[in-house]
Amino acid sequence: MATRLDLANIQGLLARGYSGLPYARFTVFAIPGPAAGHALVSWLLPRVSTAASPAGDSAAHIAFSAAGMRQLGLPGDVIAGFAAEFAEGMVTPDRSRFLGDVEGSSPSSWDWGAPQRPSADGLVLLYAATPEILDRRQAELASCLTAAGIREVTVLDTLELGDREPFGFHDGISQPVIRGLPMAGRSTRTVPEGEFILGYPNAYGQLTDRPLLPASADPRHLLPRDPAGSGAADLGRDGCYLVLRQLEQDVGGFWGYAAEATRRPDGSCDPQARIALAAKMVGRWPSGAPLVKAPGADDPRLKDDNDFGYHDTDPDGFACPLGAHVRRMNPRDALDASTGSEQSLAVTDRHRLLRRGRAYGQHAAGTTAENDHAIRQPPDSPGPRGGTGLHFICLVASLSRQFEFVQHTWLNNPNFNGLYDDTDPLTGNRHPRGGTFSVPGQPVRRRHRGLPQFVRVRGGAYFFLPSLSALRYLEQLPAETVSEPAATATAR
Repeated sequence: MATRLDLANIQGLLARGYSGLPYARFTVFAIPGPAAGHALVSWLLPRVSTAASPAGDSAAHIAFSAAGMRQLGLPGDVIAGFAAEFAEGMVTPDRSRFLGDVEGSSPSSWDWGAPQRPSADGLVLLYAATPEILDRRQAELASCLTAAGIREVTVLDTLELGDREPFGFHDGISQPVIRGLPMAGRSTRTVPEGEFILGYPNAYGQLTDRPLLPASADPRHLLPRDPAGSGAADLGRDGCYLVLRQLEQDVGGFWGYAAEATRRPDGSCDPQARIALAAKMVGRWPSGAPLVKAPGADDPRLKDDNDFGYHDTDPDGFACPLGAHVRRMNPRDALDASTGSEQSLAVTDRHRLLRRGRAYGQHAAGTTAENDHAIRQPPDSPGPRGGTGLHFICLVASLSRQFEFVQHTWLNNPNFNGLYDDTDPLTGNRHPRGGTFSVPGQPVRRRHRGLPQFVRVRGGAYFFLPSLSALRYLEQLPAETVSEPAATATAR
């Protein structure tokens, strides 16, 4: 049974991806001190969209990194109640190796978010119905930041929202549906609230770790109390973690590799074979049709089809290769010992990501016609650095069990699903292994070797998306906070 969610206390990004607000801009900022941070929160609080409020012609959201929480005046022992991954940040040497942020994706080469760069203390996400409205909202934000003495670290522009990602494939099809949100009534399969929203039972029936404060630290009773009954003030409830990574996509390199790998014996290009190989790497055709339902050719009638599994229809990957991108991101019923069962689906559900990214750049297409041209005539070169890609955003309740697990164990694992030297053919890191893509076939499989790096990380950080009550609490923190022992939830 679903727990009743406090929709008016939850930032609206958890409930919707703003398909009706196709223009977006993300501002990463650095806070010089508590007074400046409090001024920004005060200004934004009445402007933040909630899960209970209609989207209107624009929407605004705010999140903070652990460094930003410190700058707001939150004591260190309270920050320690957040996930360790959040408190430590995305760019520690061990975490970079774990996430595959090495070689060309090393933080040392990032445009923002790197240790040697200005601190990514916070993030404001703006969405709007028109470019003019977005420009006005951005100007208002910039004026507020200037008045408060807050520095813009970077402003990430995005393309008008389309239905395809920069490589030219229909995107945004497979999203988890959170139990208790309005959309849940339209889906036969939902995931527990606590998989994405802190303070509610997760898939294990437990409350994920989050910062709990002594009741005495919240004398104005701004925060809800711990639902487990400890009496502690719950700073994490109705919030979640937000992962932001700027992913530069080599569109020309991707389609160029597919063309070279499928060239006819006489040296001429085989356009249909090139598209078919690209679809094998993705796991869907450019229209979005899943290979398990359309193995031989694209079928646009299936462009939004998400009702399928792998165990019964394609256990050996003859239709959708075992290492294809969508099969790694969401293995569905294929990985557990009880493959094909409800138990297998439940295991996969514990590692889902709620994606909210937006494309940016020159080659990323905003219309179907532009995408079709990109597929027929891929660019000869990758374009300028930072010119094409995705501002990847995902929301989770557990950084380790959701985002980091998927990144390390599914996408960058060369032995995923019994493979030997295959990382994710789209996003996987090729260092020191992983440059092979295996396509099962009868009588023999085909192994494509020497896959280049098609995606590189150009910036990133972990943020926390607070509830409205948590924002009100952060707004009134004193500039100098006396640290008290903080109670911390222990269930994971």
